[in-house]
Amino acid sequence: MLDLLKRRRTVRKFKEEKIPRDTIEKIIKAGLLAPSSKDKKPVEFVVVEDRDTMMRLRKCKAKGANGLDTAVCAIAVIADSNLSDVWVEDASIASILIQLEAEAQGLGSVWIQMRKRQSDFGESEAEVRNVLNIPEKYGVLSIVALGYKDEEKTHYNENNLNMSKVHFEKF
Repeated sequence: MLDLLKRRRTVRKFKEEKIPRDTIEKIIKAGLLAPSSKDKKPVEFVVVEDRDTMMRLRKCKAKGANGLDTAVCAIAVIADSNLSDVWVEDASIASILIQLEAEAQGLGSVWIQMRKRQSDFGESEAEVRNVLNIPEKYGVLSIVALGYKDEEKTHYNENNLNMSKVHFEKF
């Protein structure tokens, strides 16, 4: 697991190569296996492969959505806010598990934050709900853009970890 965590880096440039359906399904299964508070499982996913829809999603955030420019797949991570008062935490866990499974499958990914962000037209969450026809009761946490990496980044190194941020027993 530590090797996987050191390899996973944010990727915003992807190749045009389509991701096989079984690979996407494995990535989604990772998200579905995410733990949730009281095992309520409020998190759901909208998988998008249509280029026009991805470009519409790109406009749902004023800055920081450029990973959608070349992504071949995007997964909107949403959760039923009526089902869980901690849907944000549950959706966050699912989002990172999606990213880790994408890395394990040889893909790159970027978490594009939508909750508490703005588009040029209003709140990003509302814009995503509109584009993807998501009911109002669902919170939109993120869009995870996926694809085969078209950029390489240096892996994280354990020697660079700031262990001064770790406290035992008390701060």
